[in-house]
Amino acid sequence: MRGLLLLCFMFAAAEVVAHRFAPSLLEVTQLSERTFNATWKTPIQKVSAIPIEPRFPATCKAMSVSPWVREGTGMLTQTQYECAHGLVAETLTVTGLGENQSSVLLRVNLADGIFHQAVFTASEPDFTIPQEGSAGTVALDYTWLGAEHIWAGPDHLLFVMGLLLLVGWNRRLIYTVTAFTFGHSVTLAMVTLGLFDYPVSFVEFMIALSIYVLAVELSRGEGGGALWRQPWWLAGGFGLLHGMGFAGALAETGLPQSNVPLALLFFNVGIELGQLAFIALLVLIAVAGVNVIGQRLRALKPLPVYVLGGLSAMWCIERGLETLA
Repeated sequence: MRGLLLLCFMFAAAEVVAHRFAPSLLEVTQLSERTFNATWKTPIQKVSAIPIEPRFPATCKAMSVSPWVREGTGMLTQTQYECAHGLVAETLTVTGLGENQSSVLLRVNLADGIFHQAVFTASEPDFTIPQEGSAGTVALDYTWLGAEHIWAGPDHLLFVMGLLLLVGWNRRLIYTVTAFTFGHSVTLAMVTLGLFDYPVSFVEFMIALSIYVLAVELSRGEGGGALWRQPWWLAGGFGLLHGMGFAGALAETGLPQSNVPLALLFFNVGIELGQLAFIALLVLIAVAGVNVIGQRLRALKPLPVYVLGGLSAMWCIERGLETLA
């Protein structure tokens, strides 16, 4: 059962570049009664030739547009608009989301400290700006972003899968996943709140290394080492590294300054919901595999561990070279 479970995901994940995508960001700041500055940042890597583009209402006219500049893993430009009726009760739209299987985080800073947060998705590409913000909107939006991030990061999902293969479907899985959750929650909060900084490329390398270590441990077989007997130490320790990776993605989109604790909490909630949904999916696939293949599944058991080790080794080399560059 364990072999099929990992094998199914390995081949699906092999075509995905690990942990390189982040939502686009549209930040709108009111400069005067009718003028607004729009900062648009979108990832360099895309899955479609169709661009992701923000659309302002017809009552807004672009007065100036800055050249594109590279910032981190994305490209950024700024446009200054003059809107005849302001932006309250007006609708902003983003096109190209369905074709790129992506989302866009919207942050709107109006006069008098009014702040709005929203997420554009393929099913909801429009947002009408209200007069006042809502804590509920921040909670829902950041829950969505957290869940989307964990599902868009195959390196994190592979680590969770490896933990499931290590401990099986029993009480130890609760302890192990809880340790992983605690680890990444601590560093996610500390980095996001600015308590310490870290070298991004080195942490990305260490995340890949954590998956490789897990693959090596799996290859040793049950009872092969201390990590089989107490896997929560591995989960908690490497969870600290994965939390820094989550924080890096959150830094790409930013936090609403008026609701930082709330946004941080629900981003983490979204990660956990996405993680639990992934574990449930793996269990369903495993049960279906046993019913279809039966005892022949045992012959495939070593293969997924080698695939896991091969992918993580490839990521280690790739990210190691980035670290040295």
